[in-house]
Amino acid sequence: MLGEGSRGAILEMILAKILYISKTTQIIGMSATLNNVGDLQQFLQAEYYSNNFRPVELKEYVKIQDSIYEVDDKAENGLTFSRLLNFKYSSNLQKMDPDHLIALVTEVIPNYSCLVFCPTKKNCENVAEMICKYLNKEYKNQRENEKQDLIKDLKNIGKGSLCPVLKRTIPFGIAYHHSGLTSDERKRIEEAYSTGVLCLLTCTSTLAAGVNLPARRVILRAPYVATEFLKKNQYKQMIGRAGRAGIDSAGESILIVQEKDKHLVRDLVNNPLENCYSNLFLEFTKGIQSLLLSLVGLKIARNPEEIYHFMCCTLFGVQQQFLSKEKSLSAITREALGCLIEKGLLKGKITSEKEQKSQSNLEITQLGQATYKGSIDLAYCDALYRDLKKGLEGLVLESYLHLLYLTTPYDMTYHCRPDWMIYFRQFSQLNSVEQKVAAIVGVPESFITKKASGQAIKKDMDNCVINRLYLSFVLYALLKETNIWNVSEKFNMSRGYVQNLLNSAASFSSCVLHFCEELEEFWVYKALLTELTKRLTYCVKAELIPLMEVAGVLESRAKQLYDSGYKTLAHLANADPETLVKMIEHLSRRQARQIVSSAKMLLREKAEALQEEVEELLKVPTDTSEGLLTTLP
Repeated sequence: MLGEGSRGAILEMILAKILYISKTTQIIGMSATLNNVGDLQQFLQAEYYSNNFRPVELKEYVKIQDSIYEVDDKAENGLTFSRLLNFKYSSNLQKMDPDHLIALVTEVIPNYSCLVFCPTKKNCENVAEMICKYLNKEYKNQRENEKQDLIKDLKNIGKGSLCPVLKRTIPFGIAYHHSGLTSDERKRIEEAYSTGVLCLLTCTSTLAAGVNLPARRVILRAPYVATEFLKKNQYKQMIGRAGRAGIDSAGESILIVQEKDKHLVRDLVNNPLENCYSNLFLEFTKGIQSLLLSLVGLKIARNPEEIYHFMCCTLFGVQQQFLSKEKSLSAITREALGCLIEKGLLKGKITSEKEQKSQSNLEITQLGQATYKGSIDLAYCDALYRDLKKGLEGLVLESYLHLLYLTTPYDMTYHCRPDWMIYFRQFSQLNSVEQKVAAIVGVPESFITKKASGQAIKKDMDNCVINRLYLSFVLYALLKETNIWNVSEKFNMSRGYVQNLLNSAASFSSCVLHFCEELEEFWVYKALLTELTKRLTYCVKAELIPLMEVAGVLESRAKQLYDSGYKTLAHLANADPETLVKMIEHLSRRQARQIVSSAKMLLREKAEALQEEVEELLKVPTDTSEGLLTTLP
């Protein structure tokens, strides 16, 4: 994870701060795919232990046409012939399945589990359907009732909707798994696979890095992730899923290769693992600048000399000579501090390296304080400030639309490709006041109309603003309908993407709230964003939000409770668990007791917070003269 873009940069910053501040905190890091251990060892000031033990033996194979080769580091080209694939294909099947996936999976399923990694999300769905099309009908008889329960659960998660592909594949014990599914759908499919209800998953590379779903056989549909050739680390992560400890005596991986990629695959299996490099420098605003701003804000380091000393303790500090040969670490640090001063986030003076080392302390400005406390990406802090300032001039409060625009994450606009007919249709459905929001933010009706009709636009428009408004339409539809399925169909987006947008907007709304709390001029946003953040977090009708705050209560359960008369937190806190079990369908005694206990604890916390507020209000001021004091009745 340390070498993975902005996520790696954030992890490096957290680890560096912990190590700098605390000398007693112990950090344990583990990896099966790490090459340059020495750099990590120096950064973490760590001891290094390695072990080649694997509880289940893993055999690696490469398939080229009908031949299967075993990966053998002792062989001249790294591959040794193992066997010919023995499976009779009709001419029609050969056209549909030229890579012989059906032959490879039917060697293991349904008695054993299998993962098929595919380059793209669409390919996952196509492969799952293609395999089912040619499977024997007897596969449907395996754990039939449990498969029907799975379909029913997925339908409930989708509020009555079910993906037609899953509807066709699940009876065969097969499903796809990728980011286009909602988190609840993925979780339920993972559970079904783990328990053996599903015997095969077609999936993207994201499953390899996160969820632990081992298999007897792992098949790599192609040596690509999207259009990029597979890296050794990615390959090892994927094939590492093969072999289930305590279940299988062996695990095996098969990489399907076309003749044109044969030489690249030989390099892939024979080359060493890639090195892990710091991303602090590459992710400049999310990396070095963000780190330096927080160091000054948290008073971990106060002047350029202390900051430079801290930077020496980062992974970037360890690898700096390799990552940036043109500039020294000191020069990079000073340049980043200069950028922060120029942006108005820090104030102070940066002296040159040739000048005296005794330097004055740097101070964080109000804008800088708001930026780091709100965890705002420094690339967007200026834009956010401008947008919030502009919003004060004419904030439209008749609906949530204008606020939603202000809390739509900037970074999601780059991957957004609006459908202009949908854009126009959604705009047309807004009332006249809501349509003014588009004009206020800089997207006139004439522009949307011309784009929808395919007319050329001469005037340059800000794509970030255009895409951000489009995404705010998606969020607005979600708050009105609270149904991800309906909204994803309306905007022709995957439901996983819509859910990711919703989660990102809820997180960014909370960030913007903290940003506004630090700037007095934005006091008006505080109450507005508090409520909006709750709506985005739970994405349910307003009356269900208090119930959704209780641990273990999701939307469907909240609806059941509300319809049964448990409309507030107080109702739940004073409920009898036995009565709940009788009134609420499919609620166990353990769940009922947990809900009541959680409601009581939450109610107590809210009461204590209010009590503290009362005590603070009634506290006698210490700086008031004695003659002015009177006793309250």
